[in-house]
Amino acid sequence: MPPAIEATGLRKAYRDLQVLDSIDLRVESGTVFSLLGPNGAGKTTTVRILATLTDADAGRARVAGHDVRAERSAVRRAISLTGQFAAVDELQTGAENLRMMARLSGLSRTAADRRATELLERFDLADAGRRPARTYSGGMRRRLDLAAGLVRDAEVIFLDEPTTGLDPRSRQELWQVVRDLAEGGTTVFLTTQYLEEADLLADRIAVMDAGRVVAEGTAAELKARVAGHRLDLVLATTADYERAALRLAGRAALHRSRETLTLGVPTDGTAAHVRALLDELDPERTDIARFSLHTATLDDVFLALTEKEQLTHV
Repeated sequence: MPPAIEATGLRKAYRDLQVLDSIDLRVESGTVFSLLGPNGAGKTTTVRILATLTDADAGRARVAGHDVRAERSAVRRAISLTGQFAAVDELQTGAENLRMMARLSGLSRTAADRRATELLERFDLADAGRRPARTYSGGMRRRLDLAAGLVRDAEVIFLDEPTTGLDPRSRQELWQVVRDLAEGGTTVFLTTQYLEEADLLADRIAVMDAGRVVAEGTAAELKARVAGHRLDLVLATTADYERAALRLAGRAALHRSRETLTLGVPTDGTAAHVRALLDELDPERTDIARFSLHTATLDDVFLALTEKEQLTHV
């Protein structure tokens, strides 16, 4: 099947600020794709271009088989977009919100009523459908917002940081919605700052920093690219910490904290490599108070690939 999303050489600048610097993306149909990066990395701008809300300065993109510049209307008919904040009318009930969106999408009154009922059931909001949206929890508002974007069946759904500000329970509820959508064959394009979210949901992940894609792959591939494991070292004193950090100058580190006197360094996890690192960083065997070995996480990938200048600062 052709890809659900394909972008080549996307560039975007606002005056002197280069927001996107030659972005290439390919998202297969029926998968969950996560765009992961810090604030200002260019995630939302990428979504806005793919959703036809903003024109790229250069490059090409196709969504659901349609060119985002030449075939805007066809793209918009094929997609749904949910932004960072729930856009629901809090004075209306959940059912009224959905019926309104269905009518605005061109459905008849009867069809709008039927679709609203279906979506309330699908998003576990049937019992709350007659209540004003202002009485909903944050997670319920986000589910209602997502349901409103699906009054017409969409081939591709863009979720721009959909769990921002939600409590852990509400985040998990929305994660299940995303899983259900993907299992139903919908392509989900998810932007997030939450590493756990990308790890749990995404089939593939692209890591963005300063307007560029700096790495792409499955969660396992990205973790393996940085290191199989992380060796956390707790130094005995501030002077010991600074001495060990100096020995690491110019080399990759996955974590640095002067406050806790902790350094995290990549390792393959073998006893031989761990011993070699301990001997290299503490040749007198007096500086390191204790150490622990962990499997590498997406946090390690994120820090190593997006904040190298901070990681090399002592």
